[in-house]
Amino acid sequence: MKEQKPFKILSIDGGGIRGVFPAMFLAKIEAELKAKGVEKTQIFQHFDLICGTSTGGIIAIGLALGMPASEIYKLYLDNASAIFGSKKKGFIKKLKYSAHNRAGLEELIRAKYKRAFKQNIDPRLKDCKTNVCVPIYDLLNGAPSVLKNNYHPAFTRDFHIPAYKVALATSSAPTYFDPYSTTYTDLNGIENSFANKVDGGVVANNPTLIGIIEAQKAFNRPLNELNVLSIGTGYCKYSDSVNSKKWGINYWMLKDGKKRLIDLFMQAQSQQVENLVSLLHKGIGRSEVDNFIYSRIDTELDETSNIALDETNQDKLKRLSERATREFQVKGNEILNKHFLYTT
Repeated sequence: MKEQKPFKILSIDGGGIRGVFPAMFLAKIEAELKAKGVEKTQIFQHFDLICGTSTGGIIAIGLALGMPASEIYKLYLDNASAIFGSKKKGFIKKLKYSAHNRAGLEELIRAKYKRAFKQNIDPRLKDCKTNVCVPIYDLLNGAPSVLKNNYHPAFTRDFHIPAYKVALATSSAPTYFDPYSTTYTDLNGIENSFANKVDGGVVANNPTLIGIIEAQKAFNRPLNELNVLSIGTGYCKYSDSVNSKKWGINYWMLKDGKKRLIDLFMQAQSQQVENLVSLLHKGIGRSEVDNFIYSRIDTELDETSNIALDETNQDKLKRLSERATREFQVKGNEILNKHFLYTT
C-alpha cells in the first residue's frame, strides 16, 4: 500500500505589529526555496491548512491568497504608522474609546488581498488557494468561532465572507480596536450580518491545536500523519516580583502605557497551547518517540526588543525582523528539510 502523504499544517500566532517576525521568517524560507531551484516557491503550495489568529490571521489569509511572504513583511514594516499611528490621547478618551481607528488597516489589507486575487473584486474565503481556519470571538452570540473555507461539506457559511472582513474580525483586539461589525452579500445574493466580532487571541492566540483538531476531524487524518510548523510572534516571560498592594486597573491597563492584562492573557494562552502540543508530540517527560512531525519557531524578547502590539518605531520593528533572520540562520535548514523539502 502506498504511504499516505503527510497532512501539513502551518500555524501563525497573534501579536499585532509583531507579525513582522513570522512574515520575515517565511520570507527567508521562500527565498531559500527559490535559491535551491525548488518548483514550488510560495508558502501556500506547501501546506494543506494554514491557521492564523489576529495578525497571524491576516498573514494566513494573505499567504493562502498567494501573497509572497516578503510582500506581507513589507506591508507591516512600511505601514505600521498607517495602522497604529492615530492612537487616541488623553485619559478620558482612553477610558471611553479603543486606541485606534481601523480605517487604515482596512484600506491596506483590502487592497493587498484584491491585488493578490488578481481580479477587481474582493476575494472570499472560498478563493483561498489552500485551506484556512481563523479563530474569532463572536461577541454577539457570546461564543468562540473558527471561520473556515469550504473544506468540509458541513461548512456552508463562512466561505461566503470576503477575506478582508475575516482578517479585520480576527484582529479586533479589545482596547486596540472596536469589535468589528459589517454586512456581506453571500453567493446567493442574500445580505448577512457579521457583527461584533472580536480578536481570536482572546481564545486561541496560538491556533496550533485548532489546526491539529481540524486535520483529525475535518480531514480524517490521524495524529501520526501530521506535519506541523507553528510560528510565534515573540514572547516575554511574563513575571512580576513587585511587592505592591496596588494591583488595580492602573497597574494592569494604564501604568507606563502598558496593557499588561492583554499581554498576560494572550501570552499565557499561547504558552499553554505550546505545552499541550508538545505533550501530544512527545508525551509526558518528552520520553516518547515523536508522534508526528512538529516544529515551533519563536523568540524571547528582552528589554531591547519588548515591542508593544501597536508599536510604530521602525528601529524596533527592524530589530525584531533581525530576530527572525537569526532564527532562520540557526534553524532554517532543519525547518526546510522537515516541512518543505521532505520526501515521503
